[in-house]
Amino acid sequence: MARDGPPVRAYRGLARGGDPKAHPEPDAKNNAKDTKLKALYKAGAEPGLRLVDRPEPSAGPDEVKIRVLRAGICGTDLHIQAWDAWAAGAVNAPLVVGHEFCGEVVAVGDKVRDVRVGDMVSGEGHVVCGTCRNCRAGRRHMCIRTSGLGVNRDGAFAEYVVLPESNVWVHRDGIDPDLAAIFDPFGNAVHTALSFPLVGEDVLITGAGPIGLMAAAVARHVGARLVVITDVSEPRLALAERIGVDRAVNVATGRIVDAQRALGMVEGFDVALEMSGHPSALPEILANLNHGGRVALLGLPSEPVEVDWSRVITHMITIKGIYGREMFETWYAMSAMLRSGLDISPVITDRFPAADWPQAFATAAAGQRGKVVMDWTEVD
Repeated sequence: MARDGPPVRAYRGLARGGDPKAHPEPDAKNNAKDTKLKALYKAGAEPGLRLVDRPEPSAGPDEVKIRVLRAGICGTDLHIQAWDAWAAGAVNAPLVVGHEFCGEVVAVGDKVRDVRVGDMVSGEGHVVCGTCRNCRAGRRHMCIRTSGLGVNRDGAFAEYVVLPESNVWVHRDGIDPDLAAIFDPFGNAVHTALSFPLVGEDVLITGAGPIGLMAAAVARHVGARLVVITDVSEPRLALAERIGVDRAVNVATGRIVDAQRALGMVEGFDVALEMSGHPSALPEILANLNHGGRVALLGLPSEPVEVDWSRVITHMITIKGIYGREMFETWYAMSAMLRSGLDISPVITDRFPAADWPQAFATAAAGQRGKVVMDWTEVD
């Protein structure tokens, strides 16, 4: 992505309402070929990442250049680091990884209309073609030519990142940078949770990872009657209880049906959100749904899943696959819920300087904590 850029409106160090002395003007960084930045780099088709110097990107005509402030570690990043079968088939190495981030706009291309230098922004990591049938019909999250930030193009584990203006979300209200950095996974949770009406419904969530935890918070915020979440990690189940679920079930030692009895449920769950990708999750969901129940699937299974299709048909169960975020209805919903009091801050459990990225990755890979965020202002 590093290249000579067209004319840009360069960063002058004055954010909206800011002090011009607080952010000195960079030395012609926006167009310089030889300027370097620190970035987490996947050098080739092999395990591992390296913190290296890379050419600094420039904003194209319709692009925005962003100084990265915070970045969240996703399961996708762990797959890329390990270079497993999925990564080998999906990732265009070499490249800079990372797709969950927030930052401050430092330069915009000459065709950018609405985003301004100094804006605090997050990025929609799915860059779409704009010309396929789904894109032209306004269903951009279903684009058949999606290019993923940090997967198919240079990503956000770096001091600067460039995105099309159409992929930039401006935070008009003040927001904690840590929260702004996790709008990507928060969007996955919101897209999944709001796939079906939840007001007054009994909701089962399988998987208490960060996205499952945020989905539980959303379900409670929008008016679900009962919210039950499952996992095998006691620390994550304790986080779920802090968020306010009615039951947090360790399925290594307990059963969902017992939670139903304890809560006085007699007809099964109305809505289920599958976040884990574990092959046993969907069969267990189906066994605990009411007739006419609805299932939203976000977790990617690592192996084939057996489904009792007779039960699906005779119980008239609806199953819906979820991928990414609706552009940009999900983003409006996220901002609106935060503004109206939704609190997802307990999901962020660990913060590291970007210079300590190996420890940050190890914490995320252990699967016992919530969201891990790296501070890219502390990279040296």
